[in-house]
Amino acid sequence: MTEPIEIIKKYYPPESLLFKTLVNHSLFVAEKALKIAEKFPQVDKRFIYEASLLHDIGIFMTYAPKIGCFGKEPYIAHGYLGRALLEKEGLPKHALVCERHIGVGITKEEIIKNKLPLPPRDMVPETWEEKIIAFADKFFTKKINGSVKINSVEEILERLAKHGKEKVITFLEWLELFEK
Repeated sequence: MTEPIEIIKKYYPPESLLFKTLVNHSLFVAEKALKIAEKFPQVDKRFIYEASLLHDIGIFMTYAPKIGCFGKEPYIAHGYLGRALLEKEGLPKHALVCERHIGVGITKEEIIKNKLPLPPRDMVPETWEEKIIAFADKFFTKKINGSVKINSVEEILERLAKHGKEKVITFLEWLELFEK
């Protein structure tokens, strides 16, 4: 059995504010994802819990001073960076959640067209578990003091709209599926 907090402690000093920020955010995501998972008996709830806690493990390598990250990579890269970490930890399925949870997913075509600083491959949630975690993640924003801002559906839609109407459509489909 994977112990997500022990894995996080390998990369984040437990006494650090960034550890607190990451874990608090991830616990909110896990709680919402597990509530959604109750409606879907086919999903792996243990996996959802573990992957929810680990989905943002790559943030420390990015530069996002508003949440206390002072790495060299752009924040959008935290997904594929987290994937690499979790693959080294022997967690390939958890690793895919890291890579695929950004927004409602990013396609290879979008990466190339928009010259995003990401490897040119599809990074779109495919499994029920990946979709549930990506959806739940949109509702919680990390804050530098370790707290979490809860986002309304309107705020989420506004943010996604900046990346195209297809992102909004995907989120609305998930909203209908997961919140009904």
